[in-house]
Amino acid sequence: MTDLFDRIIGDKGPLGKWAKQAEGYYVFPKLEGNISNRMEFNGKKVLTWSINDYLGLANHPEVIKADADAAAIHGMAYPMGARMMSGHTKFHEQLEKECAEFVSKEAAYLVNFGYQGMVSAIDALVTKNDVIVYDIDTHACIIDGVRLHAGKRFVYKHNDVESLEKNVKRAVKIADKTGGGILVISEGVFGMRGEQGKLKEIAALKKKYNFRFLVDDAHGFGTLGATGAGTGEEQGVQDDIDVYFATFAKSMAGIGAFFAGNKDVVQYLQYNMRSQMFAKSLPLTMVKGALKRLDMIRTMPELKAKLWENTNALQNGLKDNGFDIGKTNTCVTPVYLHGDIPEAMAMVNDLRENHGVFCSIVVYPVIPKGLIILRLIPTATHTLEDVNETITAFSDIREKLQSGVYKKIGATMV
Repeated sequence: MTDLFDRIIGDKGPLGKWAKQAEGYYVFPKLEGNISNRMEFNGKKVLTWSINDYLGLANHPEVIKADADAAAIHGMAYPMGARMMSGHTKFHEQLEKECAEFVSKEAAYLVNFGYQGMVSAIDALVTKNDVIVYDIDTHACIIDGVRLHAGKRFVYKHNDVESLEKNVKRAVKIADKTGGGILVISEGVFGMRGEQGKLKEIAALKKKYNFRFLVDDAHGFGTLGATGAGTGEEQGVQDDIDVYFATFAKSMAGIGAFFAGNKDVVQYLQYNMRSQMFAKSLPLTMVKGALKRLDMIRTMPELKAKLWENTNALQNGLKDNGFDIGKTNTCVTPVYLHGDIPEAMAMVNDLRENHGVFCSIVVYPVIPKGLIILRLIPTATHTLEDVNETITAFSDIREKLQSGVYKKIGATMV
């Protein structure tokens, strides 16, 4: 027998092995100052494209006042205890009612964190007799939820309806034997690629195969659809989504999340989601803050309009200058480049230090080896000047990447 920690100390993992070179700069960077299009990094002001504050609510004066007023009255502790025991208030009920109405569902259930909630909801929705079919590119919270499943699960190729149907057919054969059902899971917006899930095509298969449909719409809520109600509204299939999920951590610039659907299904989640049954209730300061944010999303369409003005300017400008942004049809803007991890580190250092542009860098093992994604999140607080400045900077770093400048620098960083 060996010491459990021998492996941990000897093998830090595909990202952990770069900790000495990367920590504090490429990973765990410290962005400081007010959340906005420009923040402080390493003592310098940088143009920031890494904040999921889509609608610019994080530092909106009305939001700050609502949060401050609620904190002054309730502090950060109230209510104490889990919702089922002593942590329930009329404001939790009000927020659930308003969230359900906004996304056109019968009922909704608040959860403390999106990641935690999704893992727990999947665990609650299925038994060992049921079969899960899910997109290979779904978020880590879905993957982890699926891992808890004691029954069969099948993964289909990303946004590939033919692959989905093939795996649903496999699921049907198993469910017919076990007497179970089928849960299909997709994201409304895939947060890395920026592509909308093919919800309309998936929904069309429901009548044929009688499965239930769960959609994680973290990046679609507030940004897509005529009213901002998300990807289902955008594609005209909101009624076909059986369990709708959205987080407050993106467009709502807060903490928390909710599930919405048929009132019986939502009630089942309330009484069976272990992450909520055994966890402290969402603090009332955050609940009241979320009520204010939701009201602003409903009544201030100019926020979403400004977001999309900036998004279209950024994406069109990048494409016009020959950059590959993949198949994104949402605000998420990936810029695809080619190089190894040391090259990526050298390139991002140049981008931040010499151009004053801060964006997220995505490398292996999140994406295949040899590929680099610079992931940009436009918001309502950005300006067209920000867009032009960024495209100029990207043109410079692309030239250096292609000419081998970063390969030479990267070799010294290994």
